[in-house]
Amino acid sequence: MTTIVTLLTPDYADWETALIMAGARSHYGFETLFASPDGEEVVSAGGLLVVPNLSIEDIEVDEIDAVLVNGGSIWRQPGAPDVSDLLRRAHEAGKTVGGICDGTLALARAGLLDDRPHTANGPDSLSVTGYGGAAHYRDQPHAVLADRVVTAAGTAPVSFMGAVLDSLGLKSAELDAYLSLFGAEHLAPVSAA
Repeated sequence: MTTIVTLLTPDYADWETALIMAGARSHYGFETLFASPDGEEVVSAGGLLVVPNLSIEDIEVDEIDAVLVNGGSIWRQPGAPDVSDLLRRAHEAGKTVGGICDGTLALARAGLLDDRPHTANGPDSLSVTGYGGAAHYRDQPHAVLADRVVTAAGTAPVSFMGAVLDSLGLKSAELDAYLSLFGAEHLAPVSAA
């Protein structure tokens, strides 16, 4: 069974990985797991309490197919969890590694964005990490998939979902239709009414 583990931290942005988790579990039958530092309960920015399945420290790379770093305010803090070793080991083992919103900072700290196309919340958002991949940054509103590394701004949960599923070999007309359905609202003019 395909297994995706999502890293959650206190005040994580609950909307960013909701679509991928729901679609992966309900439609594709994947196992979806959640991990936090020390396996502690976490409360999202919106107040959603999650009791994780495991601690970040207990993730076994050979037992998963993808590890996703959910965004949240902690990734900009000096005491952010150091998940660099986990992310590097997962990527070296051929697993999908993804980051959305400030979760991309964890990928930058791990060196995974130094030599491949990627995106984030803006061209300067990753500079706090000291990463060396600015030349590969793509300033675009949708996710980037490069060498099983998926990155997206916090405003791109639909294309993030699509890129993660694509990286797991699920690119299809059905997936494209699903992405069009969820992304349709972005094609409509914005009104103040």
